This record gives sequence, C-alpha cells and structure tokens, in this order.
Amino acid sequence: MEKLIKVAEITISYSPTKGAKPVIENSLKAYEEFVPFFTQETMGIQEQFVVMYLNNANKIIGVYKVSKGGLTGTVVDPRIILGTALKVAATAIIIAHNHPSGTLKPSQADLALTRKLANAAAFVDIRVNDHIILSGVDKGYYSFADNGDL
Repeated sequence: MEKLIKVAEITISYSPTKGAKPVIENSLKAYEEFVPFFTQETMGIQEQFVVMYLNNANKIIGVYKVSKGGLTGTVVDPRIILGTALKVAATAIIIAHNHPSGTLKPSQADLALTRKLANAAAFVDIRVNDHIILSGVDKGYYSFADNGDL
C-alpha cells in the first residue's frame, strides 16, 4: 500500500466589504486609508508595516498588516509582500510604516527597502506606487512618490 504524503496548503483569505472600493488618487488618500490599519495606541513605541494592494484602476483590493517590531525597526520580507500581491492579483501596491520617534524623514534602510521592493515587483509587472511613512507622535505623513524618492 502506498503511503500518502500530506502537505499543508497555504492560503490567503480575502473578505471583501460591500460597497464601492476606495480609489487611491494621491498620497493623502493613501495615508487616510492606511491610518485605521495601524494600532494607534502603540504607534509611538512600536514600528508597524502595512501593505495596500490595488487593482489596475487603483481601487483597493485589500490591506495586509505585514509586521510589528520594536522602537527602531520591524522585519519586512519582500517575498511575503510580493507573494500576497500575486495571490490577490494586484497590479500595484503601496507600502507604509510608522516611525515611533515621530520623524518623517526616511532612513537609509527605508530607501533601500523601497528600491528592493520596487525592483523585485517590476519583474512580475507590479508597481510600487508609493511608500508612506506615518508619524508615531503627531498626525502627518511622508510620501516617497511626492518627494521623488521612488
């Protein structure tokens, strides 16, 4: 009798909401849509990383909370971000994270990660439309696209 090998199936779920999907027309709209997905109570002490997946009309397919870290960083795995994008048939993504310190200036690590994700995504025809940094202290944001860093 042959032995059956059982392998775990990996799934990503998508629970669409009823009604019109928001269209992301600019960085302010992206920022406004991202804010509810960040844990407000810990933004000043814990870095968080979130990805928004978009269709070809820049309508939001869904938002995925990638990671939570510490005061000065969090682990971001581009394979998980892009694997999810492929699974949900996204044509574009917008990435976002907060700086618990409140500074909105991107670090060298922020710039390097953005370039790495944009280059990797381009291989599978997915655009990185923006990278938003949210303040962990005050309201406000920094847009890589608006500032020519993308």
